[in-house]
Amino acid sequence: MSAATPTLYEWAGGADALERLTELFYEKVRADELLEPVFRGMDAQHPKWVAMWLGEVFGGPPRYTEERGGYPHMLEKHRGRTLTEQMRRRWVQLICDAADDAELPSDPEFRSAFIAYVEWGTRLAVANSQPGAAPPPRAPVPRWGWGEAPPYGD
Repeated sequence: MSAATPTLYEWAGGADALERLTELFYEKVRADELLEPVFRGMDAQHPKWVAMWLGEVFGGPPRYTEERGGYPHMLEKHRGRTLTEQMRRRWVQLICDAADDAELPSDPEFRSAFIAYVEWGTRLAVANSQPGAAPPPRAPVPRWGWGEAPPYGD
């Protein structure tokens, strides 16, 4: 990719687009019989924080790291939740529907990268939520790009 290639964050439409996505997504979650109990009582700011996470992952500013504590904070939010594969699949379905509703770019390249991250991230969330899981306690926030998984340091 050349230096002129936009980040996924830029291509998606930046913070406004990702906040629109997460607001629509969590509306769906609140109405979903499988996922609503997992998110019952979530802070009203939760959609905004998830948008910040996605923004940083997709190449935007490192706001989640600076304001929320980065990877260790995200990891802690998933520990001990015992998420299931059925919950993961529903999460993926609802965020894909919300991406359509939020009118995120629908070109195959963007959606392929978006879904690749969603699949990767939700599978890690399920694994890290299980009893006895021992994920690395510290890691950088992944930086997702166009068609490749992120490296974890040099």
